[in-house]
Amino acid sequence: MKTAGRIFLLAGFVALAVAGRAADAPLRSPWDGHAVALTGTAYQCPAVPQLPHDFATNSYYVDAHHSIPDPELKRKYEASVEPVEDFTRAIVKAADAYRTTGSRAAAQCAAALLEAAAKQKVLAGKMDGHQAVYVQGWNLGAWAVAFLKIRGSTLVADEQAKEIAKWLKKLAEENRGYYDDRRHNSRAGDARNNHLYWAGFAVAAAGISADDRKLFEWGMSAYKEGIGDIRQDGTLPLELDRGQMALHYHLYALAPLMMLAEFGETNGIDLYAERDFAIKRLVARCVEGIDDPQYFQRRTGVPQVTSKEVEPWQIMWGVAYNRRFHDPAVFAILQRADHMSYTMLGGLPPE
Repeated sequence: MKTAGRIFLLAGFVALAVAGRAADAPLRSPWDGHAVALTGTAYQCPAVPQLPHDFATNSYYVDAHHSIPDPELKRKYEASVEPVEDFTRAIVKAADAYRTTGSRAAAQCAAALLEAAAKQKVLAGKMDGHQAVYVQGWNLGAWAVAFLKIRGSTLVADEQAKEIAKWLKKLAEENRGYYDDRRHNSRAGDARNNHLYWAGFAVAAAGISADDRKLFEWGMSAYKEGIGDIRQDGTLPLELDRGQMALHYHLYALAPLMMLAEFGETNGIDLYAERDFAIKRLVARCVEGIDDPQYFQRRTGVPQVTSKEVEPWQIMWGVAYNRRFHDPAVFAILQRADHMSYTMLGGLPPE
């Protein structure tokens, strides 16, 4: 065998060995390796409410584009999710208080709240209706990220961690199952639009929490499917079909995709480079839309629903993105938001 051939073959063996070691390595989160100095900062932990095992709720959009809400249906929806979302906010707030102040009490609070939810098997029963499944996934992602933020604190007991991870894994498997079933239905848009990306984020976060590579890889595949949907102009076809909410849902779709990219990069998978950095086209279109929604208005034929202020959910993803790519347009938008915490992405962005 010629020397060049032997070198090529050896390089192949080395690459396979490295890939094998990476596949065997424990899954990591963006918060791993960022040590927090513990402090005695006080933290008031709320009481744990009784939360649902089974769950039912309603959608509140009443038009074909799922863009016009019915006020009464929206009120009923908000009332149904309020107890769970309040609890999620409490967990996320405690986890972020630990990350930002080092408070032992805050980390212990987040762990205790998560453990209590795990023992109650919150949202681990029957999800009655599509919207209930979405609520399950949104909260799962926040819970899993909160757990990832505190698990390296040395303040989460082994039994606590096992109980929490087992519950998160159960929820992830149930949520994944819904989308796998829906993919057999060619008309099921939620198996291909932003709902899939949010499920990918939640399932991947739970996969890292439970060190379950199959769940993690399912999340990675959801990311790749989302990136595959980005057109040359930076739009997502199913989100462009949301009428007056098209810009809103492009931003909403971008957030979980960015978190999935960060999960991948942390575990040695270069997701940002997918399809020649297609995610940069989506970023550019969304950032332009925050300042000037005219492009989305032209494409949809209707004025877009916008907000006067830059809200955290619209740009929180930009912290990690700008750290990697130093994008002046993203940086400028970041400066206009008054804080960076978005509960359904687990609170504050990766450090």
